[in-house]
Amino acid sequence: MKLFYSPGVCSLLGLLLGGCISSHYAPPKERALENPADLGLSSAAAPGAGPEWWTAYQDPQLDRLLRGAQANNPTLAKSLARVRAAQAEAAAVRADSWPSITYDAIETRKRISGHDPVPPIYAGTPQWVGSQGFNLSWDLDFWGRQAALVGQANTLSDAAALDSASARLAIAGAVVRSYLALDRAYALADVAQRAEQQRLQILAITQRRLKAGLDTRVELRQAEAAVADVRVDLTRIHAEQDRAVHLLAALSGQGATAHGKFERPRPRADAALVLPNSLPFDLLARRPDVLAARSRIVSARAGLSAAKAAFYPDVNLLAFAGTSGIGLDNLFHGQSRTYGVGSSLHLPVFDAGRLRAEYRGKAADVDLAVATYNQTVLEAVQQTADQISDIAAFDSGLQEQQQSLDAAEDAFRLATERYQAGLITYLSVLTTETEVLSARRQRVELLSARDIARVTLLIDVGGDFGSGEFAHE
Repeated sequence: MKLFYSPGVCSLLGLLLGGCISSHYAPPKERALENPADLGLSSAAAPGAGPEWWTAYQDPQLDRLLRGAQANNPTLAKSLARVRAAQAEAAAVRADSWPSITYDAIETRKRISGHDPVPPIYAGTPQWVGSQGFNLSWDLDFWGRQAALVGQANTLSDAAALDSASARLAIAGAVVRSYLALDRAYALADVAQRAEQQRLQILAITQRRLKAGLDTRVELRQAEAAVADVRVDLTRIHAEQDRAVHLLAALSGQGATAHGKFERPRPRADAALVLPNSLPFDLLARRPDVLAARSRIVSARAGLSAAKAAFYPDVNLLAFAGTSGIGLDNLFHGQSRTYGVGSSLHLPVFDAGRLRAEYRGKAADVDLAVATYNQTVLEAVQQTADQISDIAAFDSGLQEQQQSLDAAEDAFRLATERYQAGLITYLSVLTTETEVLSARRQRVELLSARDIARVTLLIDVGGDFGSGEFAHE
């Protein structure tokens, strides 16, 4: 309802209603996990990676793919569109804090009643009746509801921008990991091709031994089957290469026409990515997904404040200036001027519990935001700890595996020489060749897994993103 108000009455009613809401509803009880010591984070800060950390690989093709992904990836485009929508919504909410001025004009043809408060000359006659003018309305926001809504919209805009930064970081990581997977497929193809050449050499030795009567057709057929087996592996590895190319094309926003344009990756295997060796204490301040979840807590609390302020009277300042009159000629006559100023009070009296329900819902939103933030924090800590442990395990495993590979290479070389000299059977050669092939494949897999884990760790600690992405437009 609309009433002219007395400030004293308004304040009294507001205090009574505020006491009512505070006595019935306690604030949310969820507590955010923000103490680094409680999470087991170290006292060392995470090293800075730089906004284009992938250039450490010194691979121009990878740089081109990342530029394409940043410009053309549909997932990133969607996140940027959400940022623009959130910023527009925040601007619209901020605009509600300012006075609203409108211009209205109306002209209607009506029969003037003899009981209307008009000059008798117009009674009982049809006339044009109109008015035109400017109207001002300004919500004075005594209780901070509009300010809370503005704060909520701003933090939601910040969260959307941080989501975009998280998407940008995730896409960059996905491109680099896929590129390393393509490099792994090429390395496995090298291993298979080397094995094919070795088996062809053994097949040639077996054919000579068969002619010399030193072997039977059983050994010959075994050697031929071994060549066929490794060629099957090559076919599978080539299909794996194709899938990696298809994924890279999609991530970089390209279609099937780009599939044939990929060259063999040549990243620096010893890329100097700066990575932590323990959980950094600033992990929670670096990851954009953690920061976005924290912004949503602030936004939810602002929404709760706005819901509480809705119990207080809504006070508006009103003003108008224009003209009104009977007849088109009189509408713009000097004597037709009209103006006024005043105020209005809107007070909720009975709404069947709607405001209380909305308040409880906003309190639940705060608890949900805090729980989501805590889950994001715990996942961030777990993911980072996993990758640090994996990298340490891979580094240790690679040292041991190198010794195993060297021993297998020597064993195969000696077995080949002894077989060619007629000192051992083909079965011994096949056994040592299988071991060296397995060791070579294991070496490739360990190196690839270690390199991918290093990239994943960089993403898990938050990579690098510029604060300028979060500025309001």
